[in-house]
Amino acid sequence: MNTPARVIIATRESPLALWQARHVQGLLAQRLPASSVELLGMTTRGDQILDRTLSKVGGKGLFVKELEVALLERRAHLAVHSLKDVPMELAPEFTLAAVMAREDPRDCLVSNRYATLDALPAGARVGTSSLRRELMLRSRFPALVIEAIRGNVNTRLAKLDRGDFDALVMAAAGLKRLGLADRIRQIIPTTVSLPAPGQGALGIEILSDDAATAELLAPLDDPPTRAATAAERGVSRGLGGSCQVPLAAYAEVEGGKLRLRALVGNAASGEFVETEAIGELHAAEALAATAVARLKEQGALRLLGMA
Repeated sequence: MNTPARVIIATRESPLALWQARHVQGLLAQRLPASSVELLGMTTRGDQILDRTLSKVGGKGLFVKELEVALLERRAHLAVHSLKDVPMELAPEFTLAAVMAREDPRDCLVSNRYATLDALPAGARVGTSSLRRELMLRSRFPALVIEAIRGNVNTRLAKLDRGDFDALVMAAAGLKRLGLADRIRQIIPTTVSLPAPGQGALGIEILSDDAATAELLAPLDDPPTRAATAAERGVSRGLGGSCQVPLAAYAEVEGGKLRLRALVGNAASGEFVETEAIGELHAAEALAATAVARLKEQGALRLLGMA
């Protein structure tokens, strides 16, 4: 392997994105002591538009596009993303060179007054940034008032602390990575809130023809996480895959097999259908196709307004 003089990592400039990029920077610096591993910080459209929900302004791909331009223009060798923000269909010029070992994939409750979801009284205001979490809350806790909240982790916590909300439902991984695990009041079981595809995992994107960078990143890839998230992302892709679809998919490696659970529904009504499928690690896409077919048989397209 040829050692490059410089390795440049494109990243958003939110605190969580910078933590993720610095994490990768540190791992690469250990492997490449003679190289300069640098960050290229960028502000994306997803960071700039905070007055509307992502589902109304183009989806989570808004967090990725500017970083991909940096790759195309050869201003960066790789981009680090929260995998759940990466579009389900990448343009052919890009590829995920590594899917890193997962942090906690579950959702969590953050509140200054209440210890669990069950403890929230009727009419309590709960903030969430995702249609998937909204669906979970409406279906299982219909007496709560669900409101949209945007902004980075610290911005959302500040809104909670000043009394705009009684509680927030967030990804546990982000809080743990930022050293804010003490703000978590309850880790929500996956039986109550099934995670989003890719939640808790980091994806490293490069140009498809960049074999040298792919070789550098190969040791950072975690095959079990890649298999699990490939199944999850396959479900999302099969059902229109974007944050405009209230969809959950979570796969776990159990006994050498991949166990995939998936759920899709209508965030406004709280109605949903769900399924489970088990298959081989090397056949993640086929497993996803099985789950999608079963969800469609139960009326998934009707719930999504596609039928």
